[in-house]
Amino acid sequence: MKNQRKPVVILDKFVPAESVHYCHELLYRYGFKLRITKSRKTKLGDYRFLASEKKHLITINHDLNPYQFLITYIHEVAHLVTFERYQNRVRPHGEEWKHNFKYLLNPMIEIGVFPHDLTLAIEKYMSNPKASSCADPYLFRALSNYDQKIDGELLLSEIDPGGVFQFNDRLFQKEEKKRTRSICLELKTGKKYLIPEIATVKVK
Repeated sequence: MKNQRKPVVILDKFVPAESVHYCHELLYRYGFKLRITKSRKTKLGDYRFLASEKKHLITINHDLNPYQFLITYIHEVAHLVTFERYQNRVRPHGEEWKHNFKYLLNPMIEIGVFPHDLTLAIEKYMSNPKASSCADPYLFRALSNYDQKIDGELLLSEIDPGGVFQFNDRLFQKEEKKRTRSICLELKTGKKYLIPEIATVKVK
């Protein structure tokens, strides 16, 4: 009885209900440490091999919506699987990692964990997955539909040219879209900046 598995209740709070069992199985199979962290602007999650402890560590931001948490979770497990086979002999987001990411995420697509709009975005993204889901504007916009937004918050892509918004505690006016970013005028300084269309901003 001592070896009986105990449920990892913490995962139940962060991933879609239909994926809980699968996420538990990955944790048991690969035996990594999972740490839920505060929000980090530079990353959604990460994977590290702790050489001194000979253990794997995966960390994920606490404030991701369930679908983004699940994708990030599997993204990082794919790094672990890639490291176990290749160590540091391959690129972090090279073909080996892409193969493992697709293989691990596919069961969740097959059983219909994701809503239809997300499934379409994920399938397009998975044809050549990037280092982060945030790097794919189409997938990021689809995922953002499931965020719990504060009143007044929008994606920059939802604001028309001429609209005024707050970003990083500074006021800007949107001028012109350039592919995945927009030229925006900072009202206080008169300087212009390129801001990603997927940035979350506050309407003024």
